[in-house]
Amino acid sequence: MKIVMAIIKPFKLDEVRDALTSIGVQGITVTEVKGYGRQKGHTEIYRGTEYAVSFLPKLKIEVAVPSEAVDKVVEAIASAAKTGQIGDGKIFVFQIDQALRIRTGESDAEAL
Repeated sequence: MKIVMAIIKPFKLDEVRDALTSIGVQGITVTEVKGYGRQKGHTEIYRGTEYAVSFLPKLKIEVAVPSEAVDKVVEAIASAAKTGQIGDGKIFVFQIDQALRIRTGESDAEAL
């Protein structure tokens, strides 16, 4: 079992969710986060005053999947989230040692 974590631009959420649903992913967790990568933020003008925005709004998506589905999930997220512009995001994959569905007591692969 693996967790696929992706940091994406907020306006790409619906496309990513649709792509994951189309390959059979049943649930995702979405968190609003802020951060920066190579672009190091940007400057904006508000009421005539310029100021730096150091941390840009992003979304963190987490999906728990069986190990054999990881490549399909990563490809679905990457293709749906890509704009070709700087700041498209990153995808990380982590190993899950144990999973438990609290309601039923199912564990590991059955809990996903």
